[in-house]
Amino acid sequence: MEIIITDTDLRAAIIQLENKQAEEAKLMKDQFLIAVESIKPINLIKSTFMEAAESGDLQDNIINSTVGLSAGYVTKVLFQKVSGGSPIKKVLGTVLMFGIKKLIARNPETVRTWGKVFFNVVRNVLKEKNKKMPITDTPETPGL
Repeated sequence: MEIIITDTDLRAAIIQLENKQAEEAKLMKDQFLIAVESIKPINLIKSTFMEAAESGDLQDNIINSTVGLSAGYVTKVLFQKVSGGSPIKKVLGTVLMFGIKKLIARNPETVRTWGKVFFNVVRNVLKEKNKKMPITDTPETPGL
């Protein structure tokens, strides 16, 4: 800062400092509003979901657990249909369901590999079935 000698220099320095103070006050107010917005519950929830959506590990864990639980449930239903509906068999079906869920969730790469093989086999079977089906021409109906 320069040396203030005259009354005019003093007023100019005061105006300059008041402008600087007003500018800093506006910046602080803006920063405060940003902080208030960021701690609102809805914004905290949004930011948490955004971080979760960006996290590849979490997505993989959710997908693996979902696939495991679905496969376990299908196995339980099939087991209970085949073996009947006694209470002991229902408990065994539930244990089987969670065991398969855990197995699939721990070995996702194996499940993906077998899933790809399964879908390729199904796709090939459907292609072969479509090749064997004769193409039927439908006769044209005369206009009315």
